[in-house]
Amino acid sequence: MRGLSRNFWQPRASRTSVSPEPFGIYVHWPFCAAKCPYCDFNSHVRSRVDDSEWVNGVVSELEHVAGLQGPSRPPVDTIFFGGGTPSLMRGKSVATVMDAIAKLWPVTSAVEITLESNPASADAQRFRDYRDAGVNRLSLGAQALNDADLKMLGRLHGVAEAKAAVRFAQACFDDVSMDLIYVRPQQTAEQWRCELREALALGTDHLSLYQLTIEPATPFAMLARTGALVVPDDDAAAALYEVTQEITEAAGMFAYEISNHAKSGAECRHNLLYWRYGDYAGVGPGAHGRLTLSGHRIATATERLPERWLARIETEGHALVERHELSDENAAHEHLLMNRRLTEGLDVAGYERRWGLSLNRSRIDSLQDERLLEFSKGRLAATQSGRLVLNSLIAALAD
Repeated sequence: MRGLSRNFWQPRASRTSVSPEPFGIYVHWPFCAAKCPYCDFNSHVRSRVDDSEWVNGVVSELEHVAGLQGPSRPPVDTIFFGGGTPSLMRGKSVATVMDAIAKLWPVTSAVEITLESNPASADAQRFRDYRDAGVNRLSLGAQALNDADLKMLGRLHGVAEAKAAVRFAQACFDDVSMDLIYVRPQQTAEQWRCELREALALGTDHLSLYQLTIEPATPFAMLARTGALVVPDDDAAAALYEVTQEITEAAGMFAYEISNHAKSGAECRHNLLYWRYGDYAGVGPGAHGRLTLSGHRIATATERLPERWLARIETEGHALVERHELSDENAAHEHLLMNRRLTEGLDVAGYERRWGLSLNRSRIDSLQDERLLEFSKGRLAATQSGRLVLNSLIAALAD
C-alpha cells in the first residue's frame, strides 16, 4: 500500500503511541461464500462481487463521516474490517480503503488494523497482500476443531484448513486471534476441554470463545423449534463456561471480556473501544456507529441490503439511514450495557461524571451482598458468578 503500510505497520513491541481518546473505524464487508445456519449477521451470498464498485462506496461513506466531524477530526487508533467475510476482498481493495482513511484522518503510529478471515478463503499470498496493505492483526473464524461439528455449523472448511490458516497468519502477522463456538449440540465438558487445549497449542495470543445462541429467523431456530436441533441446557452451558475459564486461565489467556481471552498486551483494542463506549464510525452495508458531534452522542446506521446501500451511495454520496441524538439517559444505559462485559469493570466516578447520572447505590449493595458484583478501587465489576447471569445483572443495575 502506498501510505500506511510503510509508516504504520509495526511489530507490537514498538507500539507506544496511543491516542488518549481513541477513535475507531469499522468497515463492514457483507458478502460470504455461504450463509452459516446459526448466523444472524448482515451477511449475503452473491455469485459475483465487483470489489472496486463496493470499495468506492465505502470510500464515499468515509468521506461523508469525515465531513460530519468537521476539520478537527480525532486521530484513528483502530480499524476493523468485519463481515460477512472480509477475506474475500482483494488486498488492493483493502489498501484503497486504508489510503482513504489516511487522507481523511490523522492516524496514530500505533494503529491497530484488524481483518476477519474465514479459513476457507485463507492462503499465504492473500495474507501477505493484507499485510502489505497495512493490516497488522488477523482474526480467524475457525469456530470448531472438530470436522463433524464444522459441517453441522455450515462451515466450508475442515480442521486441517483451519490449522493451516493459523500457520499462514502467524507467518505474516504478530497479532493473530481465533474464534471458536462452544455449547454445541451434544458437546460434553471433556470434549470441550480437549478441543480448547488443542486450540491453545496453536499458539495464538487471543481467543474469542462464544457460546452458541439460537437466533430468531435463522435455520437453526427452525430446527430448534422442531426438536431437530438440541443444544446443552443452562446447567451444561454453565459447566462449559467454567471449563473455559479454567483452561484459559491456566494457559495465561485471561478473560478481559466475557467471551474474549488474551495474553497480556494482546487484547483487541477495537473491541475494547466498543465496550468502553468510545467513538467509532461504521461504514458499509448495515454498519452502526457512535459519534460525538458538537458535544452530543449520535447513533448512526447505514442501509442494510447491499444493493440498496450501493444505490444510496450513488445518488446521495452516503447510505446513512439513521442519525439521531441519544439522550444522556439512553447513552448512559448503552454505556452500562457495553461496559458490564469487561473484566476491568466500570469506572463509576467517570461514568457518573460523563452522564450526570448516579447509579443506584442500594441496588449495588444488594448485588454485592449476593456476590454478583464487586467494587474495588473505584471500579464496579461482575464477579465470576455475576458473569453467569450477566443479562439479569445489567437489567438490575439499569432499573
